[in-house]
Amino acid sequence: MTTTRSPESVQEAGPSAVDLEISGMTCASCVARIERRLNKLPGVAASVNLATASARVTYGPQVTPSELVAAVEAAGYGASVASGAAGAAAEAGAADARDAESGRIADLRRRLIISAVLALPVVAVSMISAWQFSGWRWIALVLATPVALWGAWPFHRAAAVNLRHGAATMDTLVSLGVLAAYLWSAGTLGVGGKHLYLEVAVVLTVFLLAGRFFEARAKRRAGEAIRALMDLGAKDVAVLRDGAEVRIPVEQLVVGDAFVVRPGEKIATDGEVVEGSSAVDESLLTGESVPVEVAPGSAVTGATLNSHGRLVVRATRIGADTKLAQIARLVEQAQTGKAAVQRLADRISSVFVPIVIALAAGTFAVWLLTGADAAAALTAAIAVVIIACPCALGLATPTALMVGTGRGAQLGLLIRGPEVLESTRRIDTIVLDKTGTVTEGRMSLAEVVTADGEDPDAVLRLAGALEDASEHPIAAAIAAAARDRLGSLPAVEDFANAQGRGVTGRVDGLTVLAGRESWLRDQWSLTLPDTLAAARDAAEATGRTVVFAAWEGRVRAALDVADTVKPTSALAVAELKQLGLTPVLLTGDNAAAARAVAAEVGIAEVIAEVHPEDKVAEIKRLQQAGRAVAMVGDGVNDAAALAQADLGLAMGTGTDAAIAASDLTLVSGDLRAAGDAIRLARRTLRTIRANLFWAFAYNVAALPLAALGMLNPMIAGGAMAFSSVFVVSNSLRLRRFQPLNR
Repeated sequence: MTTTRSPESVQEAGPSAVDLEISGMTCASCVARIERRLNKLPGVAASVNLATASARVTYGPQVTPSELVAAVEAAGYGASVASGAAGAAAEAGAADARDAESGRIADLRRRLIISAVLALPVVAVSMISAWQFSGWRWIALVLATPVALWGAWPFHRAAAVNLRHGAATMDTLVSLGVLAAYLWSAGTLGVGGKHLYLEVAVVLTVFLLAGRFFEARAKRRAGEAIRALMDLGAKDVAVLRDGAEVRIPVEQLVVGDAFVVRPGEKIATDGEVVEGSSAVDESLLTGESVPVEVAPGSAVTGATLNSHGRLVVRATRIGADTKLAQIARLVEQAQTGKAAVQRLADRISSVFVPIVIALAAGTFAVWLLTGADAAAALTAAIAVVIIACPCALGLATPTALMVGTGRGAQLGLLIRGPEVLESTRRIDTIVLDKTGTVTEGRMSLAEVVTADGEDPDAVLRLAGALEDASEHPIAAAIAAAARDRLGSLPAVEDFANAQGRGVTGRVDGLTVLAGRESWLRDQWSLTLPDTLAAARDAAEATGRTVVFAAWEGRVRAALDVADTVKPTSALAVAELKQLGLTPVLLTGDNAAAARAVAAEVGIAEVIAEVHPEDKVAEIKRLQQAGRAVAMVGDGVNDAAALAQADLGLAMGTGTDAAIAASDLTLVSGDLRAAGDAIRLARRTLRTIRANLFWAFAYNVAALPLAALGMLNPMIAGGAMAFSSVFVVSNSLRLRRFQPLNR
């Protein structure tokens, strides 16, 4: 089926909506705590996004933004009201926030590197008896102290914040595990004991710091979609002042200003053409593969490209009111509104951590009540904490994720983070952009249909030579095909261009014309032979653009130009269907072209002639119908839809804005990679689930033994280490993942 949607206006956020920038969140438990605190306020509905460290809050008249900030701060986190403009990434406040985030990432990197350097000799001397020397335990303690205290400080600090608010998360268990292993070892060494667990403390710290560092670095990319969108716009503009051109920064434009756009320049802002004619390439914003002809009175959009001809445009919208800014705002809202998927480990630890803490305390009390001395009671309690210490639990997600994403990177499949993996499991519908995703994304000559008695090569030689003198993208496609087939082309004399209608010139002594049928008929009184009229009807029925070539008073041929389907697209669609996904073609192109492409690759459902804001609406409509939607696209026009979808896949050959807004990037630009990426993500998720199961299976099975005093801390540490080795080994199996048909 084919659905055509008319453009709808982009809805602005009302005065009762605000974006908050939040600092200090570390896990899904933080998100839930902030949402609970905000949603307790009257008339407030809050959606907190861990990845973007922000919250989208709607509120009634009885609540003010300052009260929202106060509520977040009361929960133990930092908060401030975001600037709100779509271009906020360029403002000083947003720059300061990015600097703060960069500083946090640099701090994590520094802690990770120093901790790893100090931990290596501790692990080596603790595990290899041949390397142990007199006094090695004291040296190990000296090296482990900064790792357990300074290196693990982010976990200790978060655990303290959680404690103040009566909550327990992964950070709580990590902090307990590190401190228990370190303090037990320090205390044992102080009284002359020999059983140390310093390697447990340092290894746990280093691995979890690595996971936190990679997570923070991935989060920083969340704002890149907005910045990439805004960077597409022109930086300066030639404004007409008293008949003279004055170049000013684009921020100084005001509504009503007339400005000049030369060939090859970006249009500075939304406006109306008041002088000149040209073809404007709008593919970045609309996805339409054919350039749009503009003349006085035509509306144009900022950041689109003027292909040829000088234009004078009067600005009608500037700044946050432009279409580009509205798309940026859609991306921002879609990212903020996307529900944060809780990490599996955090969901489990929200129950497991309190149980372990209670069990350790209960073990200590029971041993004392049964007459045991304090040392025996403390030994059993610490064994409980150490056997439950989440080393394997902490490794379960990051090791599988690092191996899976590393293998994906080798194959040109870039997975943003663990929340992406859970999304792939639920997906049942995959929406495909047409231009640049299913098709090549550039115009090419599809067919040459000649009148009776004409030689196709001779026609292409003359028409190609004539079009080679033109700057128009359609002319460039014809000229390129002629050069590819015939080699060098003859020179053109007396070339003339009727903007947007056709061109004329002398080639090999003949006056050759190439252009629209209406131009040949009205300007030159030429009519089409029946064969070419039939060819025109067939081509236009499939959405192709037809250029006619004529000389010596006769129309000689029809040259069909189209955006051609990638040779692998049909196979890719078949593979997506095998994964249980229903493909949908969603495009800004015309319905005829969309239906033709869909039929060629095997897609039954088509939604055509949609603008960027309509693409978001279509994704929402599918989601409201109960579908879990993946979106594959490559253009700026797809960025907001990619962010809105449950899973966004960007073609690596596309724009930075689309890539930044996506969850998965397909570097090669081959649509078959979409199926491979979903298979790899699902397999990585299965590995994480298996890791989590076995991480708990080892520890939970040993917890009763530790509580009964049947496991001393050394054996508990060994069991924990074994579970960690199993988790890592299981994750390494992902290196053997192979793509299909490549």
